[in-house]
Amino acid sequence: MRGPLGRAAARTAVAVLAVAGLLSSCGYGSRAAGPGPEVRAVAAGAGPRLSADTVRIGYFANLTHGTALVGLQTGLFAKELGATRIRTQVFNAGPSAIEALNAGAIDIAWVGPSPAINGYTRSGGKALRIVGGSASGGVKLVVNPARIASLDDLRGRRIATPQLGNTQDVALLHYLAGRGLRVDPASGAGDVGVVRTDNKVTPNAYASGAIDGAWVPEPTASRLVALGAKVLLDERSLWPDGRFVITNIVVSQKFLAAHPDVVEAVLRGSVAANAYIAAHRERAKADADARIERDTGKALDPAVLDPAWRSIDFLDDPLAGTLRAQADHAVTAGLIEKPDLAGIYDLTLLDRVLKAAGRPAVPDAGLGAH
Repeated sequence: MRGPLGRAAARTAVAVLAVAGLLSSCGYGSRAAGPGPEVRAVAAGAGPRLSADTVRIGYFANLTHGTALVGLQTGLFAKELGATRIRTQVFNAGPSAIEALNAGAIDIAWVGPSPAINGYTRSGGKALRIVGGSASGGVKLVVNPARIASLDDLRGRRIATPQLGNTQDVALLHYLAGRGLRVDPASGAGDVGVVRTDNKVTPNAYASGAIDGAWVPEPTASRLVALGAKVLLDERSLWPDGRFVITNIVVSQKFLAAHPDVVEAVLRGSVAANAYIAAHRERAKADADARIERDTGKALDPAVLDPAWRSIDFLDDPLAGTLRAQADHAVTAGLIEKPDLAGIYDLTLLDRVLKAAGRPAVPDAGLGAH
């Protein structure tokens, strides 16, 4: 990577290993660590096969990917795809999902904005397109109330984020800078210690006292609250109308060009899944949790599931203007050079699906492909 990330890679590794016990993958370009994702086949639905025999879909077993969880669990994707089969892969980090997309191992993925930006810019605009939205919100700053009573108490404390340069890392660095707190973006050292720690181990790091809080997505935030942490800041409060993109739907440009009918069918399933969530919020929560249990072997505790689910909005609009803002935040934080995002969106098929449902088109903030 260019810029301060590349120049300080060794310092970053030392800092994170010392506090968190591991080095998480970088949301802006490094290879994600850990075992490869499990590949699962989903039975084909009824109806004609589309232009592809199979579509390979990647997602996280995470509530912020609730559209994918519910769409798969309820069979809404299978219904729209007919005889075209679904193969799924569950990922732990956005960079690994983007790598799989770039390598042709998957065709469509649910990922956060930072990995999508990175995948697009590193390929010179040739790797992927964002074709739809999925979720907003579900990110909080949670802290140990015995150590941090207010936002004025952050100086000198250690706050975790999931990955160096990932969406939450960018948000925290940008927020701290706005409060006049200086942090080296690569090492995380400064007025506030930013500790890059995998979401899986963040609760243990909090329980042991290794960190004083975390800026994290759900359900990690609610897991920390269950351990006695308190919510100091909900990121929704920092955005106009309380909305900002946390999960997008991306597709490889090669697959989009070859199989637009399949992509459109997946988008119909996504829109149907979000409508189902809106109409049957409690039932959809149970469906999402059932899919998580299927994928991970363990359901979420209701004390974690319930507040986490309430804090996420599921929507079809990709909130393109907020992705542009998040990219600008990463630039000002010193994590990346200014990216060229022209053409990162192609909302043609989504707008067609929405029109068929009697709904208006959604904006691309001037970043649409032409």
